[in-house]
Amino acid sequence: MLKIEHLQEYRSQTFGYAPKYRLRTKAEAIRYVNERGFIYFWPIRGITLPSLWGAVSGDRPVPNEHDDPGHISWDWKDSLLGQHVWYYGKILRKKATIISMEIAPNFYALSENYGAPEEDYLTIYEQGRMTQEAKVVYETLLEKSPLDTITLRKSAHLSSRESESRFNRALADLQADFKIMPVGVVDAGSWHYSFAYDIVARHEPSLLEKARFIGEIDARQKILEMYLRSVGAAQKKDITKLFSWKLPDILQVIQRLEEQNFIRVEQKLEGFSGGWIVLDDLASQE
Repeated sequence: MLKIEHLQEYRSQTFGYAPKYRLRTKAEAIRYVNERGFIYFWPIRGITLPSLWGAVSGDRPVPNEHDDPGHISWDWKDSLLGQHVWYYGKILRKKATIISMEIAPNFYALSENYGAPEEDYLTIYEQGRMTQEAKVVYETLLEKSPLDTITLRKSAHLSSRESESRFNRALADLQADFKIMPVGVVDAGSWHYSFAYDIVARHEPSLLEKARFIGEIDARQKILEMYLRSVGAAQKKDITKLFSWKLPDILQVIQRLEEQNFIRVEQKLEGFSGGWIVLDDLASQE
């Protein structure tokens, strides 16, 4: 049985919660993302995954006060948009996600992008898996990107108050499928703060080239390896919730990792019910 204090001690390091592991500089933040593979920007309720906020500020809620020292993470994120040091967008569960450039091709390999950015989306739209608003936003960026959010809404004829939620959904959907990405921050709108968006294939062309040689099961294996290295232990329902993968695909990858002695399955976690997937290195310490 894995003791809960051992798991918490492990995560205090991988999540950056312990004071000696906290991030203090932008360079440390980049290195941390490369080590973890992918993290959230903010902590997300109900999801166990490292975040940039947590690695800077420790295990505490995000405050409303704008002068909190932890908000330096916001400055780092904004200043690094479009700099090709990491991949940022609303990816996992359509929440703000930061992915290392080494791991990003694995995510792209699992997306509905097949090498023809000017054509693939039409097939998806015709099959009813893309909204009209997402289609218009994507086509607008294909023609004119990069565009800030305010200009993009106007150009896509989605600037009315009634269309705001549909526009925001389109942005989230297109980011989650690696079609568009924020590449900078501009002084626009009443808040004087707006993302500028570009086509992923245009801004990160190397992503397409690298993803072309990655099979789906290999992509899932690499992603799951990085996830388990971060969290130490998880249940299949956690994997499903975070990645939205189908259960047969998850079981296939778990079997691979078990055969490679990377994990142990059906383990017990002190104080919790059900079977757990535990890193072999962590389980062997018990």
